[in-house]
Amino acid sequence: MNGHQLVDLGGAARLERFGDRLVDRPSPGALGTRAAPALWQKADLRFDRDRGWSGPGAEAGPWDIELDGLALQLRATDAGQVGLFPEHAAMLPWLRDRVRARSTASEGPSILHLFAHTGLATLAMAAAGAAVTHLDAARPTVGWARLNAERSGLADRPIRWIVDDAVAFTEREVRRGRRYAGVVLDPPSYGHGPTARAWEIERDLDPLLVAIARLLDPEGFVLVTAHTPTYDEDRLASVVSRVFRRPVTALETGELSLSADDGRSLALGAFARASGGA
Repeated sequence: MNGHQLVDLGGAARLERFGDRLVDRPSPGALGTRAAPALWQKADLRFDRDRGWSGPGAEAGPWDIELDGLALQLRATDAGQVGLFPEHAAMLPWLRDRVRARSTASEGPSILHLFAHTGLATLAMAAAGAAVTHLDAARPTVGWARLNAERSGLADRPIRWIVDDAVAFTEREVRRGRRYAGVVLDPPSYGHGPTARAWEIERDLDPLLVAIARLLDPEGFVLVTAHTPTYDEDRLASVVSRVFRRPVTALETGELSLSADDGRSLALGAFARASGGA
């Protein structure tokens, strides 16, 4: 049930331990020489883009891990994912602090979480007292997040589970006059939602953020993460600064990354975040 560890990297792949499973997956940014070649032969799961999953764990089905106080079920998916982006765990303390700062004795803040995947950030914020609107375009993924909420003892928390297109839902919320104390989003490079129109980050992120800005309380917070190479921390900072009218110097930006025990770092994306009113 233990959490996540980046065991080794190199050869455009990464070796990670998720609970009791050792997983070998492609990772284009993981260049250089592998520090522990023999360990790679012990992988329980190995993903190849042409052949899919192999290894002794390929037929074993889902398994459980515990990460930052949350109980999560993982599975080997056809896309080579396991249901967790572990680099997002570094964002959880900041999110919890924002939620607690905006909580009152009687209620927690309303937070909108778009492209919410299997619920890591949703559950962390709900555990801290937030009322979260969790949205993802894939119905099975929302179901997976709800299962994680049950496993984490959070099924009774005020979470709205929404299967919808992020842009369409956000625009409807604007028309409804809804307001949120915080918005969190992790847009993919490309995606297919429940509507005929596919998501493309280069085309769709800016107008989505403009709509989000109309939902966000003046003292609200925003966190944008991205795994798209063209959206590095400087570009994310520029977009967030312009749309939310916050000076770049008031933003926090950085890499989404994982660190191996030997000190090497694997860059996996970028983030930009702003606290209320800054």
